[in-house]
Amino acid sequence: MELLTPAEMGRADRLTIEAGTPGIRLMEAAGRAVADAVGHRFAVGTRVVVLCGPGNNGGDGFVAARILRERGYVVSLLLFGDRDRLAGDARAAAERWPGAVDAASAAGVARELPKCGVVVDALYGAGLSRPLDGEARAIVEAVNATRRRVIAVDLPSGIDGATGRVMGAAVRAELSVTFFRMKPGHLLLPGRLHCGKVITADIGIRPWVLKEIAPKTSRDAPEGWRDHLHAPGLGDHKYSRGHAVVVSGPMTRTGAARMAADAALRAGAGLVTLASPPDALVVNAAHLTAVMLARMDGAAGLAEILADARKNAVVLGPALGVGEGTAALVAAAAASPAAVVLDADALTTIAADPTASFAAIAGRAAPVVLTPHEGEFARLFPDLDPRAGGADLAKTERAARAAARSGAVVVLKGADTVIAAPDGRVAIADNAPADLATAGSGDVLAGIVGGLLARGLPGFDAASAAVWLHGECGRRAGAGLIAEDLARHLAPTLADLYEAERRRGWETADEDGEDDEMGVGGTD
Repeated sequence: MELLTPAEMGRADRLTIEAGTPGIRLMEAAGRAVADAVGHRFAVGTRVVVLCGPGNNGGDGFVAARILRERGYVVSLLLFGDRDRLAGDARAAAERWPGAVDAASAAGVARELPKCGVVVDALYGAGLSRPLDGEARAIVEAVNATRRRVIAVDLPSGIDGATGRVMGAAVRAELSVTFFRMKPGHLLLPGRLHCGKVITADIGIRPWVLKEIAPKTSRDAPEGWRDHLHAPGLGDHKYSRGHAVVVSGPMTRTGAARMAADAALRAGAGLVTLASPPDALVVNAAHLTAVMLARMDGAAGLAEILADARKNAVVLGPALGVGEGTAALVAAAAASPAAVVLDADALTTIAADPTASFAAIAGRAAPVVLTPHEGEFARLFPDLDPRAGGADLAKTERAARAAARSGAVVVLKGADTVIAAPDGRVAIADNAPADLATAGSGDVLAGIVGGLLARGLPGFDAASAAVWLHGECGRRAGAGLIAEDLARHLAPTLADLYEAERRRGWETADEDGEDDEMGVGGTD
């Protein structure tokens, strides 16, 4: 689940080579993985055009072309650049190619590609350092114009592996074959749209290099937080599973908070209370069953509710309204010992004076999670967002800097949601379907975060798990979902996670038992 930037992947290669594995062996394995990907999808005899660039990505292409030719494919190889200027392992791979090498040009691509069944893009991969221009860009645009099926080596040419950005122009592939670990650019938009399906191939780089590299970025997946999210035990009771509080808006804006409260309860909080202003009590009471209801008279009322230390998480923002009243509620929550989730209107409110709010967050022991979409993020951190005239940074970098500045875990939402912790850890989620772009979806996510915080998960793990669960619920709900559909899918999703935890426990017990028997036998 670790993600490596191109620079980190380069270091992984160097460490492996320094430890005794020849670079050409890694290149041979990479090219073979690409050839295998072609072989699994296209019949022997298919015409393949391999586009090679001047670096190691092109070397991978030379290997793939040779192996495909040996397997019976009809292979044409086009090289962008001077063959005599190839160096190192790429030169060695080119010398092993027994066929013709034609010059790659936009005109040649337009002429050759319509005759083939599949294109292997080995022009640049992750090695691109500047935007494509001139003939290189024209070649990429010609590849896309032919609308042939493309398998990319590492990354589609033109995609920045660290940021997912299009560098001038980028190939659109249906499959990308990467090596050892994926890169942020495989998951971040718009890169993800160009990559198609991504296969990660083992080419002989050993996992120990990760300890040397210590990557900070990962793919959001259960492996990252499952050690904190456990199935309820027989000795648990509702009070031991935490008590979340969700703050309701006024009478005409109560639905968002109720959805958040329902999600918090279904996420496993033992108890959930909806803190309601007096004018909304009757409306909320008419809709609530398992979620409890408490009267809240402004910030003083919220402070009184949170004075009960058993209420260990609070969610503020969904349909709460923007202004001084909300600012006072946020201050009351920050002054409590509870973990805090700030969403929607709470974020817009503190954007008026974020420095004061961040100072309050910095002095807390319990975690704070901010869940902005791009518009809210731009209001909170205008210097970190090009939409507000700030720096043009990668999404991961924007979220990481925002987390460090605010002292909070930041969930920067979108199709490629990024979760960032103040200590520099970053996770990128890629399991959310487009159907989640619907009113109220974010309110449900805020509630899931609150429920997991109430259960005692650390801030970054609670946020990461909530984002993944939210995406999985959206996937299960399917096309046409509305926000109210999401929470009901938490039960089967969590059940699957708990069952996987039980299976891991059985496997560990079996291994321990085998070890014990072997130990006894050895003693005898």
